[in-house]
Amino acid sequence: MADPAVLIARIASHQDREAFAALFGLYAPKVKAFMQRQGTTSELAEDIAQEVLLTVWRKASFFDPSRAAVSSWIFAIARNLRIDRLRRDQRSKLHEVYELVEPEAPPRPDGLLDIGERERRVANALAELPSEQLQVVKLSFFEGHAHGDIARILEIPLGTVKSRLRLAVGRLSQFLGDLK
Repeated sequence: MADPAVLIARIASHQDREAFAALFGLYAPKVKAFMQRQGTTSELAEDIAQEVLLTVWRKASFFDPSRAAVSSWIFAIARNLRIDRLRRDQRSKLHEVYELVEPEAPPRPDGLLDIGERERRVANALAELPSEQLQVVKLSFFEGHAHGDIARILEIPLGTVKSRLRLAVGRLSQFLGDLK
């Protein structure tokens, strides 16, 4: 079996498919097992393992054997991809409240009263939020600012913006959870 650092060098310099196949065979099962130990489902672990090895294919030229071992580099990529997936999932959950208050279909004439009721309930729920949470909700959901932009606008840390949004979404979900 060839040295993994040599395999990566061959991938970086010649896009060597045989070297990639050997590296894939060596690390894909290990990455999958690592992901499963972290609580990831088997199916998702396999997807992440494939994505990790594709990232290795694309970024092989960035590998520096003087800075890290091949396994350390590959598992760092795996950890980062898993974190990215978790963050992406959390971001989609943050926007669920917005989806709850947005009508899914054009309103029917008999549904106009329902829309008024929804608007009243959303306004009441928003009024229940502390001012700091309401401020970030308005900037994020109504004005469409990214979290980093909100942090700059309000001159607060990014983590504070995210915490306030998470708390606000939790409270809004309690008030509006039965709206579909």
